[in-house]
Amino acid sequence: MPSPEPITLFLSPSGENTARQICERLGGALHGYKPTGQVDARIDDVMSHFRALFSAGHPIVAVCAAGIVIRALGPLIADKRGESSVVAVSEDGAFAVPLLGGHRGANAMATSIADGIGAHAAITTAGDLSLGIALDAPSQGWRLENPEAAKATMAALLAEAPAWLSREVDWLAPLAKLNNVHVQPSGDPRDPTVLSVDGAEPLVFREQTLALGVGCSRGCSPDELIALVLKTLADHGRSHFEVAGVYSIDVKTDEAAIHALGSKLNVPVGFFPANTLEAQTPRLANPSSVVFAEVGSHGVAEAAALAAAGPLAVLEIEKHKSKNATCAASEFKDGGEQPQTRGRLSVIGIGPGQSDWRTPEASKLVAEADELVGYGLYIDLLGPIAARKPRHDFPLGGEEDRCRFALERAGEGRNVALICSGDAGIYAMGALVMELLDRDAIDGGVSPAAHRVEVIHAPGVSAFQAASARVGALIGHDFCAISLSDLLTPRETILQRIKGAANGDFVIAFYNPVSKRRRTLLADARDMLLEHRPADTPVILAINLGRPNESLRFRTLSDLHVDEVDMLTVVLVGSSQSRAFRRGDIASGAEGWSAYTPRGYAAKIDKDIQP
Repeated sequence: MPSPEPITLFLSPSGENTARQICERLGGALHGYKPTGQVDARIDDVMSHFRALFSAGHPIVAVCAAGIVIRALGPLIADKRGESSVVAVSEDGAFAVPLLGGHRGANAMATSIADGIGAHAAITTAGDLSLGIALDAPSQGWRLENPEAAKATMAALLAEAPAWLSREVDWLAPLAKLNNVHVQPSGDPRDPTVLSVDGAEPLVFREQTLALGVGCSRGCSPDELIALVLKTLADHGRSHFEVAGVYSIDVKTDEAAIHALGSKLNVPVGFFPANTLEAQTPRLANPSSVVFAEVGSHGVAEAAALAAAGPLAVLEIEKHKSKNATCAASEFKDGGEQPQTRGRLSVIGIGPGQSDWRTPEASKLVAEADELVGYGLYIDLLGPIAARKPRHDFPLGGEEDRCRFALERAGEGRNVALICSGDAGIYAMGALVMELLDRDAIDGGVSPAAHRVEVIHAPGVSAFQAASARVGALIGHDFCAISLSDLLTPRETILQRIKGAANGDFVIAFYNPVSKRRRTLLADARDMLLEHRPADTPVILAINLGRPNESLRFRTLSDLHVDEVDMLTVVLVGSSQSRAFRRGDIASGAEGWSAYTPRGYAAKIDKDIQP
């Protein structure tokens, strides 16, 4: 999947010109606080803005004081292996300082900025400063077999220990200039490039030159395919670190074994249509009429390897097979066919609206998406991480069209994010997506290509959770959620469920409580509940939770009136055991009230302290 685009930010007019130069140099989007010119996104809340972009995985160039960035991102910094690249640039453009992710792009960004605007790249990582390269971050198209040994090797090199490099390689050229490094005569280009330093484990670098073609039976065990590939490569004196990509036929885009192989080798996986593979037939070593009858091409593994490697490529490894799998390999040449990647649909719950309540997983999936689909208001709530992304807005009432469109776009190989408020699996699009996938195309489902897409469901904070949290813990004991919309559920069924919840004494979250034409169900629910719980049962009316115009109102069950409720309101009704009390220091509380539903700890404590 593509990486999120870089974002350049500025926080004052004095840094705007520098930021614009940097953005022109690096590409990506420009975000600004009180900008004088056009930007891709405006910054309102600086700290939240920084955190949202960092959580989403965007590389960040911040034209401002480094301390602002550190204070904003400090609480989010945990694992350096997965963090975004962050560079701070002085407003006058004099200095570019990598703060995070030096070996994952920040040093390169700082260097590019320096070259482009005449800044000084203040690189602080020892290897880059003294050696001119980072050994644990090989150049594009290269892999390091033993990255765990890089730290000791760099330390030995910095101590000027004698070292030997097995061949001249462009990206390792800075090492050849060191007095203690001796370059040996070039050997077979298929051999690994080895850096041996006295006192350290030799580093083994492999150039990724192999296109690996695979095929397998439906439901093939991942272990079988992986074992076949590793053994075949080893038998031919090749390393799996030389593989640049795994390729197959497009009817296998959802085959778990092939994706498991890609994950094992840490390389991209691509697919070709049958006609593209069939065009490789004259170059196949083992064409098969049986395979042609099944999939429309005379080969899969060999043909996929050749199609990816290019018209000048030849088979380096002919087809090998196990009971349920095949593999073959070619050396990459120029001009290979462009494979289709497996499409992805991320069904994302973004929470009630504010970025602090959006999970890092949700933010990252949005940032990685090629395009966004959803109700326009929900996409707007994403703020800066949605800037510049293609979007497809659908109105309320167009839910099935929305989900079908998102699946079909993903079926064309795109990475699509379907945006839902709250949790996508609670009265949102998650269930409808699965329903469309469960249907056959002839019964109103989606196309075969859409059926093969990867589907990810990212949970979010639901409105009833947010409402309970705002006032304390009203859902502290057993609870349920009931939608009062009778568009899809018969009124009689809704009343039956309300009765069941009343009998069970559940805390109840009422979604879709009213509409312009539906005004009585909430009143009916109130009257039914009053038969089972006290008139002073606490009720919370939560409107626009997590948004600037948020409003919470405290009511009792007997004082619940339909006229002050609308479709943007979640009605949270306590059980007979729920309690409410005034507490002035609860932020954003409902008119000074707090509420909770006890689980019975008081009775347990009383029992424990009995003599």
